[in-house]
Amino acid sequence: MAAAAKPQIFSIDPGIPFLEALAAGILRRYGRNPDALARVTILLPTRRACRNLSDAFLRAADGAPLLLPVIRPLGDADEDELDLRGALDASQQPMPTLERDLLLARLLMLTPLAGGDPANALHLARPLAALLDTTQTEEVGLDKLPDLVQGELADHWQQTVQFLAIIREQWPAIKAERGQLDSAEHRRLRMQAWIDLWRAAPPHDPVIAAGSTGTIPATARLLHLVARLPQGCVVLPGLDQHLDDASWAELREEPTHPQYALAQLLEKLEVARAEVQPWSDMAQEETPRLSLLREALLPPEQTHRWRDLPPPPAAAFDGLQRIEAPGPREEAMAIALAMRETLEIPGRTAALITPDRGLARRVAAELRRFDIAVDDSAGRPLGQTPPAILLRQLNAALAEDFAPVPLLSLLKHPFLRLNLPRGEWLRWVRLLEREALRGTLKGKGLDGLADKIGENTRLTGIFEDFRAALLPLLDAFSQAQSSIPQMLRALIGCAERLCATTSGRDMPLWQQEDGEALHGLMVDLLGSGESFGPIAPAQWPRLFEALLAGAVVRPRWGSHPRLSILGLLEARLVRADRVILAGLNEGTWPPQPEEDPWLSRPMRKQLGLPAPERRLGQTAHDFVMAAAHADCILSRSAKVDGTPTVPARWLARLQARLGEHAAWQATLQNDYLHWADMLDRPAMYKQTDSRPRPRPPVAARPRALSVTRIEEWIRDPYALYARRILALKPLDELARPADARVRGEAIHDTLEKFLRQHPDALPDDDAALAELLALGQETFAPYMQQPEVAALWWPRFERAMRWFLDYERERRMHGFRPVLLEQKGELEFAAPAGSFTLSATADRIDRSAFGMLSILDYKTGTPPTAKQVKAGLAPQLALEAAIAKAGGFADLPAAAIAELVYIRLRGGEVPGEASSIEGKNIPGADELADIALNGLKNWVSRFDDASMPYLSRPRPQFVAYAGDYDHLARTAERSEGDE
Repeated sequence: MAAAAKPQIFSIDPGIPFLEALAAGILRRYGRNPDALARVTILLPTRRACRNLSDAFLRAADGAPLLLPVIRPLGDADEDELDLRGALDASQQPMPTLERDLLLARLLMLTPLAGGDPANALHLARPLAALLDTTQTEEVGLDKLPDLVQGELADHWQQTVQFLAIIREQWPAIKAERGQLDSAEHRRLRMQAWIDLWRAAPPHDPVIAAGSTGTIPATARLLHLVARLPQGCVVLPGLDQHLDDASWAELREEPTHPQYALAQLLEKLEVARAEVQPWSDMAQEETPRLSLLREALLPPEQTHRWRDLPPPPAAAFDGLQRIEAPGPREEAMAIALAMRETLEIPGRTAALITPDRGLARRVAAELRRFDIAVDDSAGRPLGQTPPAILLRQLNAALAEDFAPVPLLSLLKHPFLRLNLPRGEWLRWVRLLEREALRGTLKGKGLDGLADKIGENTRLTGIFEDFRAALLPLLDAFSQAQSSIPQMLRALIGCAERLCATTSGRDMPLWQQEDGEALHGLMVDLLGSGESFGPIAPAQWPRLFEALLAGAVVRPRWGSHPRLSILGLLEARLVRADRVILAGLNEGTWPPQPEEDPWLSRPMRKQLGLPAPERRLGQTAHDFVMAAAHADCILSRSAKVDGTPTVPARWLARLQARLGEHAAWQATLQNDYLHWADMLDRPAMYKQTDSRPRPRPPVAARPRALSVTRIEEWIRDPYALYARRILALKPLDELARPADARVRGEAIHDTLEKFLRQHPDALPDDDAALAELLALGQETFAPYMQQPEVAALWWPRFERAMRWFLDYERERRMHGFRPVLLEQKGELEFAAPAGSFTLSATADRIDRSAFGMLSILDYKTGTPPTAKQVKAGLAPQLALEAAIAKAGGFADLPAAAIAELVYIRLRGGEVPGEASSIEGKNIPGADELADIALNGLKNWVSRFDDASMPYLSRPRPQFVAYAGDYDHLARTAERSEGDE
């Protein structure tokens, strides 16, 4: 071909809006003649850059009508437009990404690498596909694979390379059989066909390739060709022509430097840096900001020169601000305020650039405070959108056998309505939660839930409709084997039935951008899913999560004309008046180099693949291009999730270069953080020292309480106030496990049944133990499906029952016999506001050979101490004794109290223990009963005074003594403190 006299290479400096300068230069070179401009072809790195260049032309022309040049993304040539139809085999099309991932995962399932888990296989298949793409992109063969593993490397690398050898041999055959190519391979061949076409018949019209750093070999060859076309030229982004020669020479060994990729490209273009020309008259003398950035980012071998460099001028910091927030929430709020501030100037624009998508979502949420909607152009994960969440929740509920928590998460999804008005559906869900899902469930799954619902007609009708909607998915899960399309059809069919509306027309599952993106993925899976082969239905939920991983939903257009939130790729060549670089912490920006599960770093180097650090160099170039803007904010968080962070290496280098430079310290901007703090700070505080002192009328105060509630009244008076006066009933815990309360009830029931059958004599040891265990199995049976009950509680129960039989035999040898089991008793006494009734349900009362009563209480936890009983903090057993002493239990004549006994049944290393309330300075059981009853009467009398606040003290104590209230209250508090 007839080449140009010399390569035409240009550059646009950082800090200059790249696309604006490019458009202005093209208009200046080719005039505004519609015919001349329309013959120009412009090649840019991304589709977004192509769209933005079209807008830049309109701005450069002041809105005048233009016939735009042909603007095309690099590497995305259209065969029809470029007449490449004969250059490529029409039968070889790129293999869809999802189909390739599934095929590779199927191969992995045949090896031990995936562990028999389809989700693991898919997670490994994606980096394997990326490795294949990298080898195709970098034009590196896999012939060296057998020689990669040396003896000093771990065995798992040898297994990995053995599998890669299989891929090297089998994958080309699979592609040939299907008549398809890897996408990177197809792109490379298409670009090479483009290069060959232009070499054979060079275009006579102008061709401009702009904005690319040429890291892909095929792209570098295309740029090499374009630079030598008769009317071709290449425009580089941000080539540093002021970097000294010594530092430039060291870039070959420093892939993390911002200029590394451009230095490599110039070598491939066979052009010296001095031959690169400025693109337009917008290029001026180097700005102080650019000079500062260059000095801070010198190659490591040159950083010793910082000592000899003069301090940068104050102009280097004009328009530069820094934000160091305590955490991501404060950082997001400060950034939102900085973006909101930009809108105060008409026509001014701002762009947030960050690789931290979580921070981007926070900023978008904070902007909604000001009724500003801004989409994250980098997209949001498809798995976090409402339609995908519904499918995930449906899988999770099925995988966990419709346990209450995942079931409620599904039922409360905003799309669910099951042909009912939304309000009616939500009322049913709340009723189901209160009456069936809270508390301890004895059965599992939908059958167990149906048993608990029973004949509740308010729940049964809709519940049966819900079960019917789930039947296809339940049937699919009951199969021995299935496939991805079969499971997907069952899942989608079930979801559509659950989301059906009363009108029968609207299907929210597939609406708007989120629904359309999910629909596209489902269509692809239905078409390609058979490639994976059979799966076990139990593996489906995790596999579905893996299928969603990595899929994103990108907005079709920005929701705000002047504000934007961009990822690193989307931000390249984008124009904005204010640029905010956020998330500048090491590991976030620059991102941590991803470890390749298939090849170690030495193996990648030996194979000829680029080091992961090359990506850091491109990221550094992005940072310099953005940080050179006239109005730039650098932002980071000091802590993330409570963990201190490390500033990004570029900030650390700037700090090391500048030290305590006054202008640099002045860039640390606290105004935005202060404003963010003020937004949530109330205008004034009302100071008060008074505590709540409710005085309900005496008629509203309880006139009857159980001994358990008396103890609650003593220890936590507000709890009793809320329960008995405000009539607030706490909800049971959702899906409450079989906790200590259930265990205690089961033990109580077992012992009650056993002692009722043997009030006098006990069977022999083996028979008694067998009977106790049989009763226990009957009582524990509803909970045995729970692992902790079968594995932990039951062995402890066995040990506790053996101890109990020994204790019971010894007790009966001393003349004690049970005379009352789980029976309620009452005692009524006079009080200033009327009679007060004290009630109790005694676990067990024994009578001694001398006719005295023994009050026993079973405990599976730690029983109260004698000091706590004496101080009145645990009056339950003493008050039961007072009721028994007064004859308050039916069929149990009044008698003196011999002892108060706590029987602790834990089944641990000490399986059981009986402790009587006795000791030094502890009154006898009969006297304790009288003291407790008199203390209660004084307590009730005090609160029968209408002027007495129901919460008269921050934590009023029950005092089991007559006399001065305040003195005795202090005594009780000291007694509790001793414990």
